[in-house]
Amino acid sequence: MKILAFSDIHGDMRKAEKLAQQADKENVDLVVLAGDITYNEQSTDNLIGPFVKRNKKVVLIPGNHETVATADFLAELYGVTNLHGYSIKSGDVGIFGAGGANIGLFKIEENEMFELMKKGHDKVKDMRKKIMISHVHPSGTKMEDLTDIFPGSTGLRRAIDTFHPDILICGHVHEAEGIEEMVGNTRVINVGKEGKILDI
Repeated sequence: MKILAFSDIHGDMRKAEKLAQQADKENVDLVVLAGDITYNEQSTDNLIGPFVKRNKKVVLIPGNHETVATADFLAELYGVTNLHGYSIKSGDVGIFGAGGANIGLFKIEENEMFELMKKGHDKVKDMRKKIMISHVHPSGTKMEDLTDIFPGSTGLRRAIDTFHPDILICGHVHEAEGIEEMVGNTRVINVGKEGKILDI
């Protein structure tokens, strides 16, 4: 399975088009948008459409710049999946997630983050490979050290320690874009707006 994952495009239609071209060229099976798709909900046009137009399967979660309602609206409008508290299966891979962040306009509490991840994980817990999607980064990581503004999520860290996903895809801290690190046996990747191709 080949995935293109990215976050934090903040309504940049040109970036969405470039990433859609990359998804097409790389022949990815799944596109993952890990939050902050919009900029404070002001710009929703042509952010999902370029991927759908190329017949790419898309999953998304809200970041801290859009509400769950906006993520639901985009998912319904384009026929894609909002993974916030949900999961999908593809072959022997289970993908589950929760959006939002522990700071900002659309704040999510730490316990709610854990419970949403648990709800999604429960449906894919027996899959051979598990991928967790969040917008925020986990607490106690290098990503957290790169910012004085955005603390890592303790609820997300608890979810990693409890559910042991193979990979966590996240974004949120722009300065941490491209950073990969291990949390236990989980590979944590801040995909950022440039995105990352993953072969699973």
